[in-house]
Amino acid sequence: MTAVINCYVDCVSPYSFVAVVHLLRNRDVLASHDVKIELHPIFLGGVMQGSGNKPPWKLPAKARYGVYERQQATKYFGLPDFEAPSFFPILSLLPQRAITYIKASYSAEKYEKTLLLLWDYLFYQHQDISQSEVLARLLTDDAKFTPSETETILAATSEKKWKDALLAKTQEALDHGAFGAPWFQVINKKGEESMFFGSDRFHYMWQHLELPFQDLKILPKGQSDSKL
Repeated sequence: MTAVINCYVDCVSPYSFVAVVHLLRNRDVLASHDVKIELHPIFLGGVMQGSGNKPPWKLPAKARYGVYERQQATKYFGLPDFEAPSFFPILSLLPQRAITYIKASYSAEKYEKTLLLLWDYLFYQHQDISQSEVLARLLTDDAKFTPSETETILAATSEKKWKDALLAKTQEALDHGAFGAPWFQVINKKGEESMFFGSDRFHYMWQHLELPFQDLKILPKGQSDSKL
């Protein structure tokens, strides 16, 4: 039996970005252990409402700590640091519907490239991807969809089929206990299911999957080693 990591993400979630990057970096070694990765777009606002949770930016103490935690996470995972734009948070329905359509209609490579671009535009370039003209530029200029394809993708975001598809995945995440993003439903080769939240639970995930891994350790003074 192939094990599966179902990862539920939203482009408005910076820790979803960190988690997806880490999973994709490790995809080949995970595949060698017969572990498959599935990246599912969801609407984080719906998860928050459905679970009764509050976004961290609405709680001052969490918001302050979030800045520090983001800096530590980007450093640990070897990513350039970023910060939320002045217009953050955005209503992510438009880009999340678009990426839902793209996942269903294009190759996995095209889907993943576009998904990563959503985070790049929002957190590094500080462009408001909830605006159709900005999303259109992303799709055409950087994701390399043709103008006609971009028009079709944007039109799909208003269609009931794709609205319902995003809502269904959001409900699926809620059914798995989600209260934020990234959320993981992980099924190991024995068919055993476990849930994980955030970008700092991978060691628990590998443990559930019964994968060989090196846990975090402190090295003796004068000895150095790579942590990733």
